[in-house]
Amino acid sequence: MERTLPKPLDERMSVRDAALHLAIGLFVSEEATLGQAASTIGLPQSDFPRELGRRNISIHYGSDELAEDLRTVDALSAQ
Repeated sequence: MERTLPKPLDERMSVRDAALHLAIGLFVSEEATLGQAASTIGLPQSDFPRELGRRNISIHYGSDELAEDLRTVDALSAQ
């Protein structure tokens, strides 16, 4: 997909910054997971939370995500 920014934004915002804003917006609106948002900007998933932290944006990580992560850890440790 290719998009053109309005001229004032295009003149002051790099392609990377625009992609980062898109990724953060998708994550905050819960339209993308942390991994999907990181992939949008081309960052490792482990680096994306730092970008969120720089902007004081919290990671929505609830009990469902914790349970899923714990199941993954259990499955990996059983191997």
